[in-house]
Amino acid sequence: ATWLERGATPAAVQRAMTANLPTEPLRRPAAFLAHRLTTELPPLPEFGAAPSTPDPFQTCDHCDRAFRSPTPVPAATADPT
Repeated sequence: ATWLERGATPAAVQRAMTANLPTEPLRRPAAFLAHRLTTELPPLPEFGAAPSTPDPFQTCDHCDRAFRSPTPVPAATADPT
């Protein structure tokens, strides 16, 4: 699950687990896979800046119209976006 959370596709996981397999039979295949799952783990994805929070809703004192603005202003002068 960690691989997929880090953006790896199922095909990439399969390639990482099956690439360069040893030629002799494995005595502990589960340990081999556990080792590969931890050592070949993709890096953490880079996160962008946190999204900005929208301005709070305000209500016009004159017409009771709701709009977003950082400070209370009359609805007639507010940008309706």
